[in-house]
Amino acid sequence: MKTRFILINTSHAGNVGATARAMKVMGFTDLVLVAPRWDNVLRREETIQRASGALDVLANARVVATLDEAIDGLHHLCATAMTPRDFGPPTLEPRPHFAALAAEHKQNADFGVGFLFGSERFGMRNEDVYRCHTCLRIPTNPQFGSLNLGAAVQVLAYDWREAIGGLASMAQEVLELSSTEDAASLKASTADALGSGIGSGAVLADVQQLAGLLDHWQQSLTDIGFLDPEAPKKLMPRLNQLFNRAQVTQEEIHILRGIAKTMSQAAKTADQKQA
Repeated sequence: MKTRFILINTSHAGNVGATARAMKVMGFTDLVLVAPRWDNVLRREETIQRASGALDVLANARVVATLDEAIDGLHHLCATAMTPRDFGPPTLEPRPHFAALAAEHKQNADFGVGFLFGSERFGMRNEDVYRCHTCLRIPTNPQFGSLNLGAAVQVLAYDWREAIGGLASMAQEVLELSSTEDAASLKASTADALGSGIGSGAVLADVQQLAGLLDHWQQSLTDIGFLDPEAPKKLMPRLNQLFNRAQVTQEEIHILRGIAKTMSQAAKTADQKQA
């Protein structure tokens, strides 16, 4: 499984360094910053000091302008927000959610999971939370639940590492693989035997493909008069959550896009007849 940590609109350079340190401690390396306050945040002195040696994580980190760029190639997004959003994803505690997620997708090396963290002052925007499959809530003291960004990353990185295989088990796996000449074929045959929860040969759509589908459906629903673009209410966030729960495959994306295309064509034909 692939793991990515995404910081959105981070304003304090030290938190970027602390995040890199927390990630490296747990064996993760993929860090993406979305429109941080400082363009040179990865090279700032405070960042480097707080990273405490995790300079390789900083060196490999990417700075992008949009969330779309940051989530490219991912399949499951976890928002971090203390306040549940109406019509947003379900709010869950990390450990039980991680256990279920790992059990379902652990054998899929291409399955990508992203952890999204909002700005220190304002958290995550509603529209960004709506795109996620779940909203994680770290259990804390009811009278004082404030965690700084670096601490929140450390907690989730630890829980996720435990779910997908702790560092001790990772080291053991390396030893076993290095002593087995046919380790690659064994791994492949095991994955084939276990199969996938979404059907043999099926490939889950990533979040970008799902976003494209939602844009297509929004236009088609507008074409047939079901969606009023001036008063959309919460239709699209609800559809987003519906498709997230369905774990739509790439083949199903093509089917659903075909339906959307036919709806738009039918609406156009009806308009021409009326004219």
